[in-house]
Amino acid sequence: MNVVGFPRRVRTLWISDIHLGTRGCRADDLLAFLRTVECATLYLVGDIVDCWRLKESWYWPTSHQAVVREFLRRADIGVDVIFVPGNHDEAAREFDGLEMAGIKIRAEAIHVTADNRRFLVVHGDGFDGVVRYARWLYHLGDWSYRVMLQCNRVFNQVRRVCGLPYWSLSGFLKHRVKNAVQFIADFENVLAQEARQRGVDGVICGHIHHAEMRTIGDILYCNDGDWTESCTALVEHFDGQLEILQAGTLSRFKSRAAELATAS
Repeated sequence: MNVVGFPRRVRTLWISDIHLGTRGCRADDLLAFLRTVECATLYLVGDIVDCWRLKESWYWPTSHQAVVREFLRRADIGVDVIFVPGNHDEAAREFDGLEMAGIKIRAEAIHVTADNRRFLVVHGDGFDGVVRYARWLYHLGDWSYRVMLQCNRVFNQVRRVCGLPYWSLSGFLKHRVKNAVQFIADFENVLAQEARQRGVDGVICGHIHHAEMRTIGDILYCNDGDWTESCTALVEHFDGQLEILQAGTLSRFKSRAAELATAS
């Protein structure tokens, strides 16, 4: 997993689980990241806007609007922007096959890399048994996750004051709690099996907020992560190779942007 700290151009960029409309969304970090990466194709792999949370209470700061404007701007200048809705913005699935403001809406997609590998692109909630068969339990888990994110924000505010880098509390717990680790493994295996049945070379998804790229049998499983904790994205380089990028801190992006402005 590489840390982004300089402008680069890639063939394809995948981003998911931004959760615009929530206080846990790290929109400023995402905007800073997007200023460092140019792409020909942009996949928005679900949970871009958290409609569940917006129904409960309205929260839409200018930074969240700026993220939406950036996606629209890219579509306007000719970037192929494809939106694959997730469970938190599932209402958009009704518009599968349509194009709005230059953004294509697809329930799922098949992406062909520069080296002719075929990848199934889905959000992933359709392969999460908790979401499909025990929605109340998922909502309970979602509430617990929000509480953990709030604790995480306070914890990292203290770390910043102390001059320490960002550290994900929930990411740490995911790797330490046996049931969470097993859930992630099961999710990955189910999606790999689906890709195998579809006759593709791999699968690209989001949903579980856990960036990963690994081979499962003959399938390459890729998860682009999230923008509430880890701030990660998946990119395809022009030779077809895939890589997970992790954003640095906002201060790093600002300092780099200032250097570029000075140089120009």
